[in-house]
Amino acid sequence: MKIVTWNINGVRARIGNLTHWLTESAPDIVCLQEIKTVDEQFPRAEIEALGYNVETHGQKGFNGVAILSKLRFDEVIRGLPGDDADEQARFIEGVFSTDKGALRVASLYLPNGNPIDDEKKFPYKLSWMARLERWAKERLELEEALVLAGDYNVIPEPIDARFPENWLGDALFQPQTRQAFRRLLNLGFTEAVRAVTDGPDTYTFWDYQAGAWQKNNGIRIDHLLLSPEAANRFSSASIEKHVRAWEKPSDHVPVAIDLALQPA
Repeated sequence: MKIVTWNINGVRARIGNLTHWLTESAPDIVCLQEIKTVDEQFPRAEIEALGYNVETHGQKGFNGVAILSKLRFDEVIRGLPGDDADEQARFIEGVFSTDKGALRVASLYLPNGNPIDDEKKFPYKLSWMARLERWAKERLELEEALVLAGDYNVIPEPIDARFPENWLGDALFQPQTRQAFRRLLNLGFTEAVRAVTDGPDTYTFWDYQAGAWQKNNGIRIDHLLLSPEAANRFSSASIEKHVRAWEKPSDHVPVAIDLALQPA
């Protein structure tokens, strides 16, 4: 089963790229971030025509997440628990039936947090990560195959940036951010890409500015975390980097994993 995360950076602006990629890559489940549209305006017809079920948690103009799946949804939950006042659409989870039991997949778009001296933005990022950690700890107790997929806006280690020194003042690379990510991992998750490679130049995002793509000035901020039950079925991970060279690309590229699971 192929599961992919992709920050699409505006689904309506890139629906042509998305449908082309869905046909080319043939994923079973796709977690999208930054769909930048309300649920009613999500281009579901074009995606459903390719055989996908569509569930969204949208927001006008920014944020927004979605899950596209060839499997039928058994359950859909929108929003990360822990703060009833949080109106930002950054989290959706779906549950599916497989030959090995339940598969739970979450699509998340973690707050950017910049600038770090803003009295609200960086604290919001850290509090959101703390909520995610609490949620994940509870979900792990279910002992299901669980995949946390998304744009984490976290550069975990210096090797995950072409020029780490350029990110020292950025919320994505702050010690508190990286520590929160490690706490999440230390609950028992396997970080899929680093499970298969410890090599440099392993990036998922290239800014639109200053020829970052052409210079391979990238960072790795899109991650898939696997519960022990999912890690036991994990066979491969890959970054579909070529998509960044398409016309009107997102600044992120799809990151894929394969799990030895079949629909029930």
